[in-house]
Amino acid sequence: MTTTAHGTAALLSIGDELTLGQTLDTNSKWIASALADLGIVTVEHVTVPDDLEAHAGTLRRLASKVDLIVSTGGLGPTADDLTRQALAEAVGEALVEDPVSMAQVRAWFTGRGREMPAINAVQALRPASAVALQNLHGTAPGLMASIGSCEVFCLPGPPGEARPMWSSCVVPRLRPPPGRTVRTRVLHTFGIGESDLATRLGGLMARDRSPLLGTTASGGVVSCRLRYEGPLSREEADALMETAAREVRARAGEFVFGEGDVTLPDAVLGLAQAAGQTVGVVESCTGGMLGQMLTDPAGASTVFMGGLVTYSNGMKTALAGVEAAILAEGGPGAVSEEAAAAMARGGLARLGVDHCLAVTGIAGPGGGSAGKPVGTVWIALASRGRDVDARRFRMSGARGAVRDWACKAALAMLRQRLAGVGPVKLLRQEHP
Repeated sequence: MTTTAHGTAALLSIGDELTLGQTLDTNSKWIASALADLGIVTVEHVTVPDDLEAHAGTLRRLASKVDLIVSTGGLGPTADDLTRQALAEAVGEALVEDPVSMAQVRAWFTGRGREMPAINAVQALRPASAVALQNLHGTAPGLMASIGSCEVFCLPGPPGEARPMWSSCVVPRLRPPPGRTVRTRVLHTFGIGESDLATRLGGLMARDRSPLLGTTASGGVVSCRLRYEGPLSREEADALMETAAREVRARAGEFVFGEGDVTLPDAVLGLAQAAGQTVGVVESCTGGMLGQMLTDPAGASTVFMGGLVTYSNGMKTALAGVEAAILAEGGPGAVSEEAAAAMARGGLARLGVDHCLAVTGIAGPGGGSAGKPVGTVWIALASRGRDVDARRFRMSGARGAVRDWACKAALAMLRQRLAGVGPVKLLRQEHP
């Protein structure tokens, strides 16, 4: 095995299900972050199908340009699991049976009262010079080998197997370059466009600054990504990153809702939990999506009490107490400030909560009119002892995008109230 430092890395994800978009790769994101914490820079992410030649060729290409390759997937027992064969071809060796791995695979089945199927014997194979990595959480041993001066670690695809193997078998063997520190942070915003945010950030985004700052947008959330790479100690780098993060927060202001893995629902629930307050929802066009978002985080039951899905006008009256005159022909209609406010007030009383969000709109693709085109959404927030905050939005995109944005806009409105901010006008908000 090589003894050079692992300065650069490439991550390789294996499987037809990934290249076809049937499954989302989460391993690469997690491993890249873990490598950055160690001072090892990931320079390339690659996904290849279950194809032997493509896989082996990619291993050889990456090995010529980086010090370290970490691959995930392709270590199962079936004919489409080709990582062992691709690694053997890349190193120019035959596959041999590893007796320790064979015993471990057998023990895995024996421990569950089963006899090992013959097909699983392939999982004990490794290239002759490779080292098998023990898997305590499944049947697929990992592999470690060298292609020239590049070290390769092959891990199973399931995160529940890959992550423990990473910690126990890979991290102890890594050799970060001395004198280099890599630190990253990410702050998330909602309700401001990426160009407007960039204008606020100004010179902080200059490409010759350290730490480096960039923005990415996804699903309405615009994230500010900070990265330091250099000779400072970890403590000095963290202090520099903290100063930069404070400046980002100062300039992005009320639109920053969280950092790292914190989502908009996380932020809302955290503020409500800290205040000892409860939340409910009344939904029309979002059909329960807002309630789902609020219940995705663990511990949501301490805050979220429940919701009413009032998709029809009859249910708006029967469940939320919306006056029939509002919904009747000649009245403001179901998609109006009056209807949204009545839904929020009705939910507040019927659900017995401190705050109630209501959403009603036209998600499309049909149902719009000249006065209320597709994408028109009214969101109202009723809170005990406060005036109702009702806002009209004009969302764009397909039906799913309108519904998703409406839920996030509702959460942003509640976050503002819980944080004592605003009300601050959000992107795509037209009224008031």
